[in-house]
Amino acid sequence: MMSSARVDYIAPWWTYWLNQFPHVNLRFQPLDHTFKPQDENYQQSLIFIGCVAAAGLGLNLLCLAIYMSFLCCCRKDEEEEESKKSNSCCVTWAAVAAGLICCVAVGVGFYGNSETNDGLYQLTYSLYNANHTLTGVDSLVTGTMGGMQNGLKEHLYRLNEIFAVRGDFVQTLQFMQQMADNVIKQLLGLPEWEKAKVDLAAIADQTAYVEYYRWLTYLLILILDLVICLAACLGLAKQSRWLLTTMMVFGVLTLILSWASLGADVATAVGTSDFCVSPDKYLMNQTKDVISSDIVHYYLYCSQTLPNPFQQSLTLFQRSLTTMQIQIQGLLQFAVPLFPTAEGDLLNIQQLLNNSEASLHQLTALLDCRGLNKDYLDALMGVCYDGVEGLLYLCLFSLLAATAFSIMLCAIPRAWRQIANRERDYDDMDEGDPFNPQGRRMTSHHSHPANMHSFCSYSSSLGSQTSLHPPTQAVSNAPVSEHMGQSVLFGGNPRFENVPLIGRGSPPPSLYSQPYRNSYSPTMRATYLSMTEDQIRHFGEDFRA
Repeated sequence: MMSSARVDYIAPWWTYWLNQFPHVNLRFQPLDHTFKPQDENYQQSLIFIGCVAAAGLGLNLLCLAIYMSFLCCCRKDEEEEESKKSNSCCVTWAAVAAGLICCVAVGVGFYGNSETNDGLYQLTYSLYNANHTLTGVDSLVTGTMGGMQNGLKEHLYRLNEIFAVRGDFVQTLQFMQQMADNVIKQLLGLPEWEKAKVDLAAIADQTAYVEYYRWLTYLLILILDLVICLAACLGLAKQSRWLLTTMMVFGVLTLILSWASLGADVATAVGTSDFCVSPDKYLMNQTKDVISSDIVHYYLYCSQTLPNPFQQSLTLFQRSLTTMQIQIQGLLQFAVPLFPTAEGDLLNIQQLLNNSEASLHQLTALLDCRGLNKDYLDALMGVCYDGVEGLLYLCLFSLLAATAFSIMLCAIPRAWRQIANRERDYDDMDEGDPFNPQGRRMTSHHSHPANMHSFCSYSSSLGSQTSLHPPTQAVSNAPVSEHMGQSVLFGGNPRFENVPLIGRGSPPPSLYSQPYRNSYSPTMRATYLSMTEDQIRHFGEDFRA
C-alpha cells in the first residue's frame, strides 16, 4: 500500500473500478488483484476477461442468426400497402440509428485512440529522461573512478621518484593516495544501476514501436467502420442489392473485429489498473534483490522527511577532494622551488581534482530524488490517467460499433427483401397498361402510326376540318357512334373504352356529340381543341391528307 505521506500521485477512480473486476484463471479459481505479469495464473485471468468478450460475440452472432432465420421462415405479409409502408419506415429508422451510432462510435474511437497515444508517449518520454539520468550517474562515477585509479596513481608515482630525498613531501603524497582511495571507496558505495538488468531505453523503444502500430491499426479500423457505414447507407438509398450484400459481409467481419478489440482493450485496461492502484509496491518487489529498499523508497516518495541515502558518501567525497586540493596547493608553494620538474605533475593533479569536483556537483544534482521522481510521476500520469482513460473510450467505441453493425445487419435483409418484392411487382405489371410507365414508353415507340391513321380516319369521317360542327345525326345514335369511335380509336380493346383521352393525342368523340357537349366545361373544350391544333401543326401534311 502507498504511504500516507504520498500526495503527489493518486490513482484515478476508474483504475479502482477496473481493479475490482473478477480475476479468475482458466480453471475458474479466484485470484488476488495484485499485478504480477510474470505469474501464469495472472496471465490466465487476463485471458479469461478476453474470453468473456468472445462469449459476447458468440451471443451476438447467435441472436443475429435467430433473427435471420425468423426473417427467412416467416410468412410474407408485405403484399398489403400498410405493411409495406411500416416495414419501409422501420428500415429507414434502423438505417438512421445505425448511421448515427456509427458516427458517434467513430468520434469516440478517435478521441480514445488519441488519449491512449498521448499517455504512452508521455511514458516513453519519461523513460528516456530517467534513462538519461541513470546513464549520466554511471558515466560520472565511472569517469571519476577512472581518473582516481589511473591518472592520479601515475602522477603520484612520478612525484614519489622526484621527492624521494624529501621525506615530508613523500609523506604528503602517501596521504593524498589515501584520500584518493577513500574517494574510490565512496564511489563504489553508490548503487550500480546496471545490476537491475533493466534497460529503460530499450523498454521505451519497444513501447514506442508497439504503440505506433497499435495507433495505426485503430486508425484503420475507425476509417473502415466509417466507410462501411457510409457504403451501407448508400446501398439503402440507391437500393443496390449487390452493394448491400457486400456491406453485409463486411459488417459481419467488422462486428467480429469490434468484439475482439473490446476483449483486448478490457484485458489491457484491467492489467494496467492493477499496476496503477499500487505501483510502488510492484517496483519495490522487483528491485529488492538488486537495490537497497531505502534507495528505492527515497526515489519513489521523495519526501523532505526522508534522508538522502547518498548524503554521507557525497559528503566524504567532497571532504577528500578538499583535503587533496589543500595538499596540492602546499606542494606547489613549497616543493616546486626546490623541484621544478614536479610542477607539471602537480598541475595535472590539480586539474584532475578540479574535474572531479565538477563531477561531484553534477553527481549530487543527478542523484537528487526530484528528477527521477518527476519522471516516475509523469510516467504514472501518462499510463494511469491518459492511457487507461483512452482504453475505456476505445472499449466504448467497440461497444457502439458492435451495436451499430448489429442494427445494420438487421436492417439490410429487410431492405433486400423490399427491393426484391418491388422488382417482382414491377415485373408483374402489364406492358399494355396505360398507367405503367414502361408500357407508355413502349406504346409511344410502336403506336404512333396507328394512332395517327385512326385519328385521320376519325377526322375525315367528321367532314371538313375547318368546321367543328358534327354532321346532323339522330340524338339516339350519338352514344352508339361515340362508343364505336372510341372502340376503333383504341384498336377495339374494351379495356380502354372508358379511359380519358387527355394526353393521348386525340380528342374525345363526345366533345363533338351534341348530347354530351354540355357535360364539358369551356376550359376542357378549349384544352382539347388546342391539343388537336398542336397535333395538326406538329404532324403537318399527314392531317391534311
